[in-house]
Amino acid sequence: MHLRHSDHDHGPKTVKIKYLVENPEGMIDEDHFTGTDPNAKEHEFMAAKGEHLLEVAVENGLNIEHACGAVCACSTCHVYIEKGMECLSEAEEEEEDRVEEAPGLQINSRLSCQCIIQKEGEIVVRVPAWNRNAVKEVPH
Repeated sequence: MHLRHSDHDHGPKTVKIKYLVENPEGMIDEDHFTGTDPNAKEHEFMAAKGEHLLEVAVENGLNIEHACGAVCACSTCHVYIEKGMECLSEAEEEEEDRVEEAPGLQINSRLSCQCIIQKEGEIVVRVPAWNRNAVKEVPH
């Protein structure tokens, strides 16, 4: 299932999001990648208020897994918010229930499809190494 860009106007891209990718191999969609080095473990992209973290990543060629198509029906887009939790929407009960199913649960665990950017500030997102779809993985 593929992520569909949200259909409302987001305004200017004024918020910097840094994604820390523990294992970049197989995470980059080179046809859509807007960063400078696809093998890097850190990627910075600009985002607008109203976008969610998964949307920003995917639109810039960073393939965070999202098996349910970003409708909060699974936990495959699980990430860690290293910095800037106060800049994001609060987790609702549905997200809290889903994220509990994710491996590697931590206090800063969120579903990237549910983290809506609400205000400017520094946001740092860690994408765990296990966040990969086995079908898309590079063969050993």
